[in-house]
Amino acid sequence: MERMNSAATNNAGFEDALRSLLTEGGILLTDAAELRPYECDGLAAIRETPRAVVLPQTEAEVGRVLRYCYEAKVPVVPRGAGTGLSGGARGQRDGIVLGLSRLNQIHRIDVNAQRAWVGPGVTNLKISEAVAPYGLYYAPDPSSQIACTIGGNVAENSGGVHCLKYGLTVHNVLGVRGFTPQGEWIELNGARLDSPGLGLLPLVIGSEGLLMVVTQVVVKLLPRPALAQVMMASFDDVEKAAAAVAAIISAGVIPAGLEMMDQGAVRAVEPFSKAGYDVDAAAILLVESDGTPLEVAEELEALRTLLTAHGATSLKTSRTEEERLQLWSGRKSAFPAAGRISPDYYCMDGTLPRQHLGRILTAIKAMEHRYGLGCINVFHAGDGNLHPLILFDANRPGDWEKAEAFGAEILSLCVQWGGTITGEHGVGVEKILGMCEQFTSAELAHFHALREVFDPQRLQNPHKLIPSLKRCVEVGRVHAHAPQAFADLPRF
Repeated sequence: MERMNSAATNNAGFEDALRSLLTEGGILLTDAAELRPYECDGLAAIRETPRAVVLPQTEAEVGRVLRYCYEAKVPVVPRGAGTGLSGGARGQRDGIVLGLSRLNQIHRIDVNAQRAWVGPGVTNLKISEAVAPYGLYYAPDPSSQIACTIGGNVAENSGGVHCLKYGLTVHNVLGVRGFTPQGEWIELNGARLDSPGLGLLPLVIGSEGLLMVVTQVVVKLLPRPALAQVMMASFDDVEKAAAAVAAIISAGVIPAGLEMMDQGAVRAVEPFSKAGYDVDAAAILLVESDGTPLEVAEELEALRTLLTAHGATSLKTSRTEEERLQLWSGRKSAFPAAGRISPDYYCMDGTLPRQHLGRILTAIKAMEHRYGLGCINVFHAGDGNLHPLILFDANRPGDWEKAEAFGAEILSLCVQWGGTITGEHGVGVEKILGMCEQFTSAELAHFHALREVFDPQRLQNPHKLIPSLKRCVEVGRVHAHAPQAFADLPRF
């Protein structure tokens, strides 16, 4: 009883200390019901209830909370909107979740310099909406862009359907500022075109909250193209569709977007979105061209020739902006559409060279039979980023374990065929053992050494992204081979 009373007293002191730091409108959540939504992110199968949730109102509050937690040796999990799909924002039982959703102001827009200063809690889509009157937009567009926040995009290096031509978050962020895990102020680039010393900005983008907490982001804005049209190409064979993707890139044509959906995905999406997809096709490609009217006309003609030559059975091109958005609506609603046909789904995120797209689809089909689970497939085909949606029922004993094994096998093939275990969803806790397979022990040791420069106590988002070497050995997944595509090259 004395031990329990001591714990309660300590916890009360901990809560009082946190409240004393939130002097500018920040909120502290400690009630069990209030903490429940923060147990997980979009990967709902992996949960852990945090000790408390802190929702700062200002950057100063963020710094004070981090300094206190570092001195008190309390783990901190930074969190945006919680739309991530790899468990990167999962709670920590003995730590706090530091939610940044209230830092949601667009602080400044510089039309002439084509950049904007925004808080990490600003949603992705809100940036484009705010700068639309100036004929500008923010290029990265994840399917969750209506809900996901720019801070989370920075943490995961998110992309979207237009990342082939316009790049990922790392290509569209010019600077960040915020705090180290110790609560020290840090600013990387920002208003300057470049900064002296080591280029730390690309290191922070995609670091999944391990190296710093971002409290403001400078994003690059682009002029909105005069015209954009999307072409839907139908194929009677997935291998032909995959070959057409490789042919487009090999011909030097870089569309604004190049997406692939198999028949299962098309048939799941069409009743939901009524996008006008060909439900009889084995696979469809969505290829977008943007630019001046003349540029678009010339590129669409080149695409028409390439797609026909590689087996497209039909082609359909949007004639109006409404038709273009309608064709994209199906692709962007693939995840919720999967929820209509299955009690649960598990979204994977691997990347491999484009020439293996058809090969991986064939392998996935065999896995469906072996695991007894369905799988529908949507790809950022232009850059080889896979998003297989494995269908299962969490209420059926053994289904989740089979879905996990199914997903791990897909990622293992990605590594074997020269790809990686993630394209934009991140490692989090979901793919942490895949890191053991993709990287050597020496490479993982370098990752740990780099992390310790920023966070020697390993309190920032612990147990994520980088596995311990001991854990790799314990599960028998120590890297033992180089991908075949690089087998003859020297190791660094």
